[in-house]
Amino acid sequence: MPGETLLKVRGLRKSFGGVIAVGNVGFELKQGDFLGIIGPNGAGKTTLVNMITGFVRPDGGKVYFKGKDITGSRPYDIANLGIARTFQMVRLFYHLPAYKNLIIPLCSKRISRIRGGRFGERDEVALDLLDDVGFERDSYVPYKQAGSLPHGYLKRLDLARALALRPEVLILDELFSGMSMAEVAGVLPLMEKLSDKGLTIIMIEHRLRELFKVAHRVMVLTFGQKIAEGPPDEVMQSDEVKKAYLGTDVELGESGRD
Repeated sequence: MPGETLLKVRGLRKSFGGVIAVGNVGFELKQGDFLGIIGPNGAGKTTLVNMITGFVRPDGGKVYFKGKDITGSRPYDIANLGIARTFQMVRLFYHLPAYKNLIIPLCSKRISRIRGGRFGERDEVALDLLDDVGFERDSYVPYKQAGSLPHGYLKRLDLARALALRPEVLILDELFSGMSMAEVAGVLPLMEKLSDKGLTIIMIEHRLRELFKVAHRVMVLTFGQKIAEGPPDEVMQSDEVKKAYLGTDVELGESGRD
């Protein structure tokens, strides 16, 4: 069951060149919640999570994590508190072996604090995390240069790197984009497992059928405004939501850009 309130977002606003990207959006997450954020391309989904995670400074509004005001804090400070994320366009150390991409978060101040300075064998921990997201541990794949891996592996590597921080809130920005159906099917049980263990998750996604298998509720954005929030089945019955998606292929699982 959901526990304490971890994340509160109050009236976040952001404009670029006079265009409102996000306008007065708010929501609240308790421990163990799984929130899907959906909406047409350009709805403001990524801008919203960029403000939450410190990559974009909001024009107004507040973000609270465990009661602390983190609005406008630096991304690495927010990550150190326990909010980790993946990126729509994967940002990795492409020249390093895949498993070495996890060593940096495993050496972070957060992990040092959690483990009391006792790290253990970081390479083994990294390989375990990659195994969790679908890398073949007994193959050469974890040791290959990240830049040589197919896109689906890069998305899962980005997920493993976020999990290496042992976050309390995990934000996934179009994780399934570019993955095959088999790859998505391999990751979904992990999402369910993490949620069952009490991890709080926010997931931006265009592949709705897959998202609705794991999300407890969804929030719909369009033109920077929140137009609906609630259980997936109820939200998708909204006339306003249907109008927002009219003419798109989103329900077929196609991915777009925000």
